[in-house]
Amino acid sequence: MSYTVLLVEDEQLVREELAQTTDWAALGTQLAGTSADGLDGEAKIRLLDPDIVITDIRLPGQDGLTMLKNCQVTHAIILSGYTDFSYTRSAIRLGVFDYLQKPVDNHQLEDAVRALVQKIKEEDQDIIALHSRVKSSEKELIELPRSVDNHIINSVISFIATNYSHPVGLQEAAEYLELSESHLSRLFKEETGLNFLQYLNAWRINKAAALMRDPRKNISEIATDCGFPSPGYFAKIFKRFSGMTPSQYRDKISLFS
Repeated sequence: MSYTVLLVEDEQLVREELAQTTDWAALGTQLAGTSADGLDGEAKIRLLDPDIVITDIRLPGQDGLTMLKNCQVTHAIILSGYTDFSYTRSAIRLGVFDYLQKPVDNHQLEDAVRALVQKIKEEDQDIIALHSRVKSSEKELIELPRSVDNHIINSVISFIATNYSHPVGLQEAAEYLELSESHLSRLFKEETGLNFLQYLNAWRINKAAALMRDPRKNISEIATDCGFPSPGYFAKIFKRFSGMTPSQYRDKISLFS
């Protein structure tokens, strides 16, 4: 499988050099497009729905972090000539995978993209691991434990149930419970048999499946209401779980309603 990349960089020479000399195919990727400013970058993210966004921070129109926040990009790499800690902290909160300081050479970028592709592949494997829990003939698409014999994990499940529609992750759950991410991650997997991201995505898919029974709601609204960063990303995740696009699933359940 090849993952799509959007490169957003206002310096023309840097943008063209990275676009033309990076061996995208060898990294398991393809360059879907480039952009020179934050507003056009946002428009192209919404249009192309790339798997990975590589962006500078300082851009004309709007900065790269605002662009990522507006689109709720799932996988991103930052390029920047600035070492201001506030930028780094904001990037971390947005879930940016890596922060590369300019000037960036091809080897640095390729190493970062290669590592991110591996992470995405692992996430895809997480989704595959949940297929045994899919119960497409019932109202709840994926069977999930709602309660375990551990009050901490029950609190995490309650946190997910309350906040799944927001851009939350393991970090926010750990902060809420005042635990380390590593401890919470290990404990959650031991008690539920799933990692945090698996459970969160499955919960969101279940909520989306339930909302699709209401013909008044369109699929884009459902994606937003269930915490997915974009309708395109929602469609990808939903199809990996169910084997159907959201539209196909809606058509199927309408036959039995």
